[in-house]
Amino acid sequence: MATRQNSYGEASIRVLKGLEPVKQRPGMYTRTDNPLHIIQEVIDNAADEALAGHGKRIDVTLHADGSVSVEDDGRGIPFGPHPEEKVPVVEIVYTRLHAGGKFDKGSGGAYSFSGGLHGVGVSVTNALARRLEVTVFREAQVATIAFAGGDVVEPLKTRKATASDRRQGTTVRAWPDPKYFESAELPRQELVHLLRSKAVLMPGVTVSLTLEKGGERQQWLYKGGLRDYLMQALTADPMIPLFEGEHYAEAAETENFAEGEGAAWCVAFTEEGNLLRESYVNLIPTVAGGTHESGLKDGLFGAVRGFIEMHSLLPKGVKLMPEDVFSRASFVLSAKVLDPQFQGQIKERLNSRDALRLVSTYVKPALELWLNQHVDLGRKLAELVIRQAQTRQRASQKVEKRKGSGVAVLPGKLTDCESRDVLFNELFLVEGDSAGGSAKMGRDKETQAILPLRGKVLNAWEVERDRLFANNEIHDIAVAIGVDPHGATDEPDLSGLRYGKICILSDADVDGSHIQVLLLTLFFRHFPKLIERGHIHVAKPPLFRIDAPARGKKPAAKLYALDEGELQAALDKLRKEGAREGSWSISRFKGLGEMNAEQLWDTTLNPETRRLLQLSFTQTGFEATAVAIGKLMGKGEAQARRELMEARSDEVEVDV
Repeated sequence: MATRQNSYGEASIRVLKGLEPVKQRPGMYTRTDNPLHIIQEVIDNAADEALAGHGKRIDVTLHADGSVSVEDDGRGIPFGPHPEEKVPVVEIVYTRLHAGGKFDKGSGGAYSFSGGLHGVGVSVTNALARRLEVTVFREAQVATIAFAGGDVVEPLKTRKATASDRRQGTTVRAWPDPKYFESAELPRQELVHLLRSKAVLMPGVTVSLTLEKGGERQQWLYKGGLRDYLMQALTADPMIPLFEGEHYAEAAETENFAEGEGAAWCVAFTEEGNLLRESYVNLIPTVAGGTHESGLKDGLFGAVRGFIEMHSLLPKGVKLMPEDVFSRASFVLSAKVLDPQFQGQIKERLNSRDALRLVSTYVKPALELWLNQHVDLGRKLAELVIRQAQTRQRASQKVEKRKGSGVAVLPGKLTDCESRDVLFNELFLVEGDSAGGSAKMGRDKETQAILPLRGKVLNAWEVERDRLFANNEIHDIAVAIGVDPHGATDEPDLSGLRYGKICILSDADVDGSHIQVLLLTLFFRHFPKLIERGHIHVAKPPLFRIDAPARGKKPAAKLYALDEGELQAALDKLRKEGAREGSWSISRFKGLGEMNAEQLWDTTLNPETRRLLQLSFTQTGFEATAVAIGKLMGKGEAQARRELMEARSDEVEVDV
């Protein structure tokens, strides 16, 4: 009996066109628990018009038939033919991924600051809607177009505006397709919070929500901005007056930041009660925080620590950490960033490295000035911060008392951190002495320890546990960590663990990858509980540095790329921003030792801007992982490796 063979040829490759990728994998582009995010994309477009100064009103209506409409009084989406595509622009906006007016950041661009920067926003809304209707009022004309499942079903029609028509603006009505979502219901509370926050962040703009069923209507118009919002939300009275401010770069400051970049903030310190923490980038809520929140934290800590040191308020033996200042802070932060880089399409977290420096640069001097103008209040805040630090240190000391009394002598080449708080402490296993030197100078000596490794670590896959310490490097690693080697089924004593994070830091080349594999083999084979509990991490230093010229509103800058793919993406971005071809220079780091301390801190050590991968076991579990590593690292597995290379070697990119 003939069996059907699986064929793999030219015809096997399928090319997804138009909006098909969104329909095939909606979770890559939006939240799929409910349709709120695809409606938020439409609301964000209306908010971008208001942010650009072209609108004063955003009206959202939940219709009885399950559809949602968003109406604004902005400029209206252009509906004439695109000069290159020869298709109505409004059609391109709703049917093409990576198309929009927000990529044009040069002088005279339609949007200098906006949230919708991935270029897939409302096209995703259209792809995941049973029907979507757009009505545009612009230049004394009214244009209408309708889509179903992302395709045009009613082509663009235009007519002259009448006296009863609005002068300008856009109305979008969408019917989300339930098959793409776990629930077709919009979470009412989240929607209300989103709309209210838009009104808070845009004082003078009226935002409303109308429920067609029942006729209920809510409206928000804030003139007091962040202060009013934070005061209404707090569950306890602030211990000192609210610290608020805003600063945006002016033309004269643009050697550091683009004109208009900056932030507005309002911070409340409370001794009790729930905390409120909300941050936004170009009006987009970043519920998972990001580098702008890190900038606020850095600025607050720098100013408060400086005040405490200047007035000699710190008791002997107490060491301050950023979390001591931040742990009782509620805040609302609204940052304006010219070209924000988000983590994922739903933009829940900001990843732009420059945003940390941007917010910190403006927050720190403002708080320093405030504290020195209100010394009594500054002392009161200092008391709170010092109490938080003392509580934290007492908690860590309690843990230390439970540890065994026998203390091993730490390796002489270990540059240890000052803190004894395991929760915050980090150990970097660094390839080479030269890189170790840069890491020692660039680290945060309070919480980061450095252990340089000389040469390749022993392949420990087939080494018996009682022979491990014959190797000096492995002996030093085990003693520095404070945990004895153990097996997968053992219950080792982890009370001696000295670092919450153990980070492998090697060059971004083939040799560096080999060292990573050897260390990962050591941890998997002889310290598996450290992986299981999330203590082992791999640092990802960049391979390239790009010295970018000034372009448009963006000043000259140093950019970093992890690999060739990121390098090409960065160069494409420079071209879009107006940089002349070849006006940039590219440096390839041969190793970590080529980075100076400041570069290593910015790219690899700084907890707020680095990329650190946490190790964990896959869904296939420990045993399957052990089989795979055994095939790669076992000395008697030459035939298995040969078969693997013959079957899969065409998939490898070799860096020579």
